Amino acid sequence: MQPLLTVLVGLATLAYPLLVYFGMGTLEPRRMALLLLALALARASMSRRRLEGAAAAAGAALLAAAAWAGNAWLPLKLYPVMVNVVLLAVFAASLRWGPPLVERLARLREPDLPPAGVAYTRRATQAWCGFFVVNGSAALITALWCSDAVWALYNGLLSYGLIGLFFATEWLLRQRLRRRLQAVGNRHA
Repeated sequence: MQPLLTVLVGLATLAYPLLVYFGMGTLEPRRMALLLLALALARASMSRRRLEGAAAAAGAALLAAAAWAGNAWLPLKLYPVMVNVVLLAVFAASLRWGPPLVERLARLREPDLPPAGVAYTRRATQAWCGFFVVNGSAALITALWCSDAVWALYNGLLSYGLIGLFFATEWLLRQRLRRRLQAVGNRHA
């Protein structure tokens, strides 16, 4: 049951901007605030990283409370901004208190990461921080100054495409670096 629930909550979270957009014509913001709160609590209870899960749930709960109290859509539209802020905080904290998050992920596959790989993962983690600043800023701009349709399009589709593109680009660069390091190692062997 747990894996199915995890998948359903994940899909609902990904679809959140579209759910909000389509709910705008038929539901009060208060009802959608309950959905946001339920999703946040479910994700927090399933999170392996308790601190980050609790921080994300607390932020979502504050947005849901604001939407409920004011019966307003804006706090609900700010959820993607909050997600980017939490991700930025997680990645930036890993740079400060190490090891960088991308290095941790790389070491799962390659425990003996060479120094050049460690340096690369630090730069990649910094790049992800920059991405979250830009993506979060775009989410904020669409929430505050764009139509609901543009907000839903960016936050429910385009931002996911940009995340995928950034991830794929970073992965390709990492593979290129690995091949280069292996070639140098083979010459010295």
